[in-house]
Amino acid sequence: MLNFLDLRGWRPGSPLELPRPDLGGEGPVDAVRAILAEVRSRGDAAVREFTERFDHVHLDQLRVEQKTIDAALGRLPKDLVLALEEARDAIAAFHAHRGTPPSTYERDGVVVEHLEIPVERAGVYAPGGRAKYPSSVLMTAVPAKVAGVGAVACCVPPAADGELPDEVLAACALAEVDEVYRIGGAQAIAAMAYGTESVAKVDVIVGPGNKWVSIAQREVRGVVGVPAAFAGPSEVVVVADASVPADWAAIDVIVQAEHGPDGLAWLITWDEAVAEAVSGAVGRLVAASPRRAETEQTLATGGYAVLVRGPAEAMAVANAIAPEHLELLAQDAEGLLAMVRHAGAVFVGHNGTAAVGDYLAGPSHVLPTFATARFSSVLGVEDFIRRVHAVSVSDAGMARVARHVASIASAEGLPAHGESALVRIGAGTWSQR
Repeated sequence: MLNFLDLRGWRPGSPLELPRPDLGGEGPVDAVRAILAEVRSRGDAAVREFTERFDHVHLDQLRVEQKTIDAALGRLPKDLVLALEEARDAIAAFHAHRGTPPSTYERDGVVVEHLEIPVERAGVYAPGGRAKYPSSVLMTAVPAKVAGVGAVACCVPPAADGELPDEVLAACALAEVDEVYRIGGAQAIAAMAYGTESVAKVDVIVGPGNKWVSIAQREVRGVVGVPAAFAGPSEVVVVADASVPADWAAIDVIVQAEHGPDGLAWLITWDEAVAEAVSGAVGRLVAASPRRAETEQTLATGGYAVLVRGPAEAMAVANAIAPEHLELLAQDAEGLLAMVRHAGAVFVGHNGTAAVGDYLAGPSHVLPTFATARFSSVLGVEDFIRRVHAVSVSDAGMARVARHVASIASAEGLPAHGESALVRIGAGTWSQR
């Protein structure tokens, strides 16, 4: 079931490039740019046309009424409501716990206040299609609310009947989302980025999606704030040894693969028997999976059982991949953790299934994919906040720094900069003539 790859002796920088999912080259980029341009110029009309073309549904009204959202919560089973409430509370508690820098810094008469100002409007995207993702609503909207964002708008692809799943609407209600729209794909990103007759422009767009959604987010960066991470098709790397049951490692490979095509699902081990046992278990479990087709699509092109010489080599390969989810299912998991350099999120020890992080650990499950974990991070409160410095200077402080300001300004050929400081200590050279 898993493609076998012998990387014993591999080192970073080796001529052998590690296989990665193919996101389609420039083809999808050109198509996404065309969708963005149409929505930007024609607004709702273009959104409706693309919704009809891609989602096969005609919509007169894009926004979901509040009474429809509230009613969905009442239709859910009690145990699911409790689970969603527990997830919401865990996410909110984690993000409220985040540390902040000192609010005020003072040095010899110069005072800098550290201000954190939330954006006014945030747009969150929750995927649809092959599955329902109430968890993605919670993982994006709750951190925005904790940050103090004024209004949160959520876009979700509609079903063939034009409606959204009760589970997703209920999550919107629990997260106190302000606006919900039946819009998916690149056109949803365009609507939130540029604004239409129905959708007011937002300041920040977040949320996972397929390659079309992720490319669209990348394309509108600069028009709106978009985290640097490419939150695209799901990825997992499972590093395992003989101390973990083969079925545990196998099901964790499948967990992310069941999202569907274009993803990545790797097992890395230094034990041939583990590679064989886990690969066999993957085949058996996939055959019994209710989402067999989606899982097989991922594993056919992105599923690998990788054999290396030892733990250090395993971590070198994992760091080169820079996966969205990295699981360390080994006896010395803490030792492996010390070698992690590039990963979106790390799950440590035999109970470290990424599914706990997907739903209830607290941190957002919106993570960097496609190797963007090399330079970007998990979605957090900080993605909805602008850091602003408020600087005040006492008379004594100005007396101390004014001539230094003037010296640097003079060196840069910017005389008004220097003069603005000098006049405040009665030493202006040309502005008061």
